[in-house]
Amino acid sequence: MVKMLLDEPGALVPLGRFADALGAAKSTISEDLALVRDTFQQLGLGVVETVAGAAGGVRYHPRLSAERMRELLEGLSRTLSSADRLLPGGFVYMTDIVFSPRWSARIGEAFATVFAEAGAQAVVTVETKGIPLAMATARSLNLPLVVCRRDSRVTEGTAVSITYVSGSSRQISTMSLARRAMSPGSRVLLIDDFLKGGGTARGMADLMAEFEAEPVGMGVLVATREPRQRLIGGFVPLVWLEAADEAARVVRVVPNEALLDPDGHRPEGGWRP
Repeated sequence: MVKMLLDEPGALVPLGRFADALGAAKSTISEDLALVRDTFQQLGLGVVETVAGAAGGVRYHPRLSAERMRELLEGLSRTLSSADRLLPGGFVYMTDIVFSPRWSARIGEAFATVFAEAGAQAVVTVETKGIPLAMATARSLNLPLVVCRRDSRVTEGTAVSITYVSGSSRQISTMSLARRAMSPGSRVLLIDDFLKGGGTARGMADLMAEFEAEPVGMGVLVATREPRQRLIGGFVPLVWLEAADEAARVVRVVPNEALLDPDGHRPEGGWRP
């Protein structure tokens, strides 16, 4: 039963499916699911929700307890706080983290925990490094993934394109999204790997406006402390990049303390585009 729940996070699994697979009565299945629910809650492994009624069943929501959230964010901070990861321009090498199935799955659960009550209908990111994190988040929330591209593809049909200015390099770039990729008026959760000046995030928000979509939140893996003035607000980083000094060979990454609240990791304030 646990395997079946973990394979379909967020999906409603009818009790009859367990009964048919295991050859057991629904009453027995219900008792076993109660044990699973209590065990998951005790160990901080997520929420097992029971839905009553003829069309009911059970649903598993991946969520991180305060202890597991702290463990993840401190682990990310330690791993990223290595001088060997320094890149020119005050950036930090993160590709191995982003494309690690182990790391990305846990990061997706963290974003799912933070934005569990946001009411998103889709998860949106921009290629390329945001895709693994957004995919893991979409899986944990049982939502479709929408990927904005740097250029339009003929294989995706007609597309909406915008130009945006990078917040750090001030370069003008293009971002596009196929018209069929998302229903107009959707509530969307924006996910990306890194935020400095906020230009790419601003571009995603502007592109969503072309679809009359409503961003209900934005999660980023790493955000820099500076600059204070950015092209977008309301983002929630998992960790902060406080220092990346090439001359001193120092990198300092710290957890976002706002997410370590044992009462639910709900950051103050809403979406502020």
